[in-house]
Amino acid sequence: MSSLKLQVQQTVSEIGRPHPQRRVLKGLGLRGPGSSVVVENTPSFRGMIKKVIHLVKVEEKKA
Repeated sequence: MSSLKLQVQQTVSEIGRPHPQRRVLKGLGLRGPGSSVVVENTPSFRGMIKKVIHLVKVEEKKA
């Protein structure tokens, strides 16, 4: 049984963004434009990604 994971890559800088969006990016583990992380496909991570979807690129990956 394979589970899907989400690869999240930050494409835009957090400069000039509201503090809650900056905290979500930090919570996801992103450090700046070009950085990427692989996270579990859970409702909590999906909610975080939804808050900053305009700053990131998301792809589904098999784990």
